Amino acid sequence: MKKLLFLLSSRFSDRPSKFRATNFRLFCDRPHSSFSRRPGPVTYYKSLVNQGKLKHDPYQEKVAFELDNLLGRLDQYEKDMEEYHTKLAKWEESRENERRRLLMKEANAKQQGDASSINKRRNFIQTWMSSHKKVDGAEQGVGKWVSYLNREKKLDSMVGQRPVAPPAPKGLYIYGNVGSGKTMLMDMFYSATEGIVQHRRRLHFHEAMLQIHDLMHKVWKNKEMENSLQSSISNWVKHLPFDTRVKEWLVEEERYKQEMKIKNILPAVADKFLVDGQGRRTGASILCFDEIQTVDVFAIVALSGILSRLLSTGTVLVATSNRAPNELNQDGMQKEIFQQFLTKLEEHCENVPIGSEIDYRRQIAKSSIDQSHYFWPLDSTVIKEYEDTWNKIVEHSGGKVTSQTLPVMFGRTLEVFESCNGVARFTFEYLCGQPIGAADYIAVAKTYHTVFITDIPVMSMRIRDKARRFITLVDELYNHHCSLYCCAAAPIDDLFQGTEEGTLFDLESFQFETETEDTKLRRDVLAEANTTTSSRENTTGIISLLSGQEEMFAFQRAVSRLIEMQTSFYLEGVRQIHPYFQEKQSAGSFEIKVTG
Repeated sequence: MKKLLFLLSSRFSDRPSKFRATNFRLFCDRPHSSFSRRPGPVTYYKSLVNQGKLKHDPYQEKVAFELDNLLGRLDQYEKDMEEYHTKLAKWEESRENERRRLLMKEANAKQQGDASSINKRRNFIQTWMSSHKKVDGAEQGVGKWVSYLNREKKLDSMVGQRPVAPPAPKGLYIYGNVGSGKTMLMDMFYSATEGIVQHRRRLHFHEAMLQIHDLMHKVWKNKEMENSLQSSISNWVKHLPFDTRVKEWLVEEERYKQEMKIKNILPAVADKFLVDGQGRRTGASILCFDEIQTVDVFAIVALSGILSRLLSTGTVLVATSNRAPNELNQDGMQKEIFQQFLTKLEEHCENVPIGSEIDYRRQIAKSSIDQSHYFWPLDSTVIKEYEDTWNKIVEHSGGKVTSQTLPVMFGRTLEVFESCNGVARFTFEYLCGQPIGAADYIAVAKTYHTVFITDIPVMSMRIRDKARRFITLVDELYNHHCSLYCCAAAPIDDLFQGTEEGTLFDLESFQFETETEDTKLRRDVLAEANTTTSSRENTTGIISLLSGQEEMFAFQRAVSRLIEMQTSFYLEGVRQIHPYFQEKQSAGSFEIKVTG
């Protein structure tokens, strides 16, 4: 129900005609100079009910109150975290200075003890970085570890223990049926945190997985470690008044320090997930995570590691899902890791069910459906109407239909054969019949405000892989608020058929479609999890995967979204919400923007 919106003509009483919204997802980069504080979820929700924009729902109101209570605790928490990070920065600076003094003292001792046997060489740094040869003077193996621990103990006594972060308020895990208003309410909360919390992000599941994958790739390639090492060398080791042998020892100590930091990849990725590393981090962090899922092994392991780390370091999580936490992993994958994740969620989040059985998208659609955006069936008359609509939209755009190459994450590209000024046309088979995924669909959704898709078949478990891709495609078009024109074989409610026609176990669906060269993430994860074994547990897991329960759940969400995407409420928001039009809007506009 995240995009049920509705025109807010009276957003502020003194300028009722200036403020409009068709969605609650406000752009997080929207300048905040026009007002000091956005209304909280309860105030926002009640105003919409009073205006007749929303129908009152006691379950939604209860969740709004929970979110409002959390919002009220964030003011003080932000101040406490700013103070904590100030202390932490001073502690880290002091500790690093003392660490270098200890190293200098040890280096002096080595210099004096080995002065007669050291062979000086020029251009040491360049030679070492290119050769990566083992260093005779460096302490290896257990000796290096003992040296590192002894130094850390000395630093603890000299500088003191790391400052303790203030206790974070518990976040919320909101779960319930399709179209019940989970995301709408979360977005009200996210909007209200502007001006209160410095570091905040709103992520959809697909986008989060892509970013985690990208960060993991960078860490695995050791780019950050090498850059940090190079910086350390150039900043202080290179010009020290020591002989080559001692400098080599210092370099190895620096390398070992970096290796210790990067030993566990998921915490390393998590530390960069909310803050991009530009400048010092101060204040609290909020992560609003839409549609948490555990669709495969990678999602379970990655989400468990990343979210556990963020929760442990003070991030406040507000999440939505169609399932309760203990129902997320119905296929029983990675049970131990998943159980640890559940324990962490229970410790840091309150579970809040939204018990409404009503799909509010359908209710809104009853009074505002626009059938001109969804054409069916695939007969000559309907196809002609669809083609006429395409020609009309292209003519209205005032451009010429050309081909375009879209850049996609991880250095890939996607060919778009028909596009014109933010409008593009594809066939179902081209977008969903080949092994592409969320990264490609995000690129399409960000680039084109209007998307035409033709030849959409009725989908069943026999074409499970194509159906899954189509659902992901709809998710991203919806998340970015695209206008979607469909030419399909059946009406929306009949587009996805049940599982009686058979199943198709699709290993490809467990691979990360956008994986980069030499990076192993989802590739063959089932094979590596001993799927060939005859153990009862693994066999049961595969049978569960074959049942199609998750697909049917996702189908319901896709149908609900496709229905909403035909409504006037949704369509009126495209020009105000879609990224294509954001750059064209003047900086002085008083419109409330919404993001996807």
